[in-house]
Amino acid sequence: MSYEKQVNALLLDIYDKILVTEEKALRKGSFKDISVAEMHTLEGIGLYGNRTMSETAATLGITTGTLTVAIDRLVRKGYVERHRDQNDRRVVRIQLTKKGKLAYRMHSKFHRLLVERLVSPLDEPARRLLLETLTEISGFIRDQHARYTQPGPSRQPEGAAQ
Repeated sequence: MSYEKQVNALLLDIYDKILVTEEKALRKGSFKDISVAEMHTLEGIGLYGNRTMSETAATLGITTGTLTVAIDRLVRKGYVERHRDQNDRRVVRIQLTKKGKLAYRMHSKFHRLLVERLVSPLDEPARRLLLETLTEISGFIRDQHARYTQPGPSRQPEGAAQ
């Protein structure tokens, strides 16, 4: 197998396993009633946030309408509370409840363990190289995301057959 195919296979395997592991961990844990997407919404709100809906939607890269649907579910499930801003009643603020903060911390622990396992055997030059490589991957993914989520004519990814 070529080097490029090995890298691609590893990236796909990592991506798939992270998604599946997050989903299964939620299903077996104390937070069976929450999806991975909802957990990521909690992350977008943040532990100490008293954020507006628009700030949170922008952080998550979704519309406020999409966020409203997610927040409605999370409020019903007891993970989020929502209230009007005292200074501007048009503004809706959201924050995690105690239950939401606990779910956030449990999910965050998974990510922390993943990073610790990845970087603990690395010396400083290897850590720098890993960070540079991940930064490049992130930049490429961000550029592709922008190409497909911004309005305008549909475009092929760089290097794709026309």
